[in-house]
Amino acid sequence: MIIFDYYPSLFPILAGIFGLLIGSFLNVVIHRLPIMMEREWKKDCIECFPQLQRDPDVKKELENLNKPFNLNTPRSRCPKCNTQIRAIDNIPVMSWLLLKGKCHKCDNPISARYPAIELLTALLCVVIGLFFPADWYGFALLFFTFTLVSATFIDLDTMLLPDQLTLPLMWGGLVLSLFQISPVSLYDAVIGAIAGYLFLWTIFWAFKLLTGKEGMGYGDFKLLAALGAWLGWQQLPLIILLSSVVGLVFGLIQLRLQNKGIEKAFPFGPYLAIAGWFCLIWGNDLISWYLNNMLSM
Repeated sequence: MIIFDYYPSLFPILAGIFGLLIGSFLNVVIHRLPIMMEREWKKDCIECFPQLQRDPDVKKELENLNKPFNLNTPRSRCPKCNTQIRAIDNIPVMSWLLLKGKCHKCDNPISARYPAIELLTALLCVVIGLFFPADWYGFALLFFTFTLVSATFIDLDTMLLPDQLTLPLMWGGLVLSLFQISPVSLYDAVIGAIAGYLFLWTIFWAFKLLTGKEGMGYGDFKLLAALGAWLGWQQLPLIILLSSVVGLVFGLIQLRLQNKGIEKAFPFGPYLAIAGWFCLIWGNDLISWYLNNMLSM
């Protein structure tokens, strides 16, 4: 850590490079984690009903589900020609540019979202490096950022917020406060986690009792609880306000572009994640500015 005291600009630079590398891995997480969850659900369903296994197709499906599939295995392949992705093709951003956004063998287009996520992750890590010192909390905030990026794009793709991301994020915030690594006290972190979960849980049930419909998923409760654990209960009103405003604006834009009805479901997790990360950087300043203006009136 001492080297960063002598070269303060080194931390943002290294954080950006680290973010670029991890961004490549996050693309794998975003793509594979929902598939892993779906495979696990199917496997549990089949195993809970042994009579289903008498069907040859179901039996074959179970055999496929028992094959290793995780973030490591099998190796990434082109979805069109099934060619294994070479190591040289996994250099963040650079490989996509050199390949001109196409598979090296069959010219199948590679989505520009892959380098975009890598660049986004790198940029967010640079901002963390600029606003926070190179200590244990600063390093923890990089992983906080990685988790929010993964959760955001998974929710956008699948309308799911995996427990594999939200629960470790929540417990991580509480542990950092417990060992006084985080500037948020343990009391504020615990109250933040409880209040974050209960607020959206209450909104969920109030909406369901009034309309008979579910307005959001339980993953949103857990994500807001995690943000409360990391940032403290004081930041929750601002997170809820910002996420609601951003969600409303983007929701109306999407409805307009897609000509969908007002009942079209939209993920709320990405807006919570955006608001939470924004409050991490500028939340205290925004709250102080608001309170100072209120007191001066």
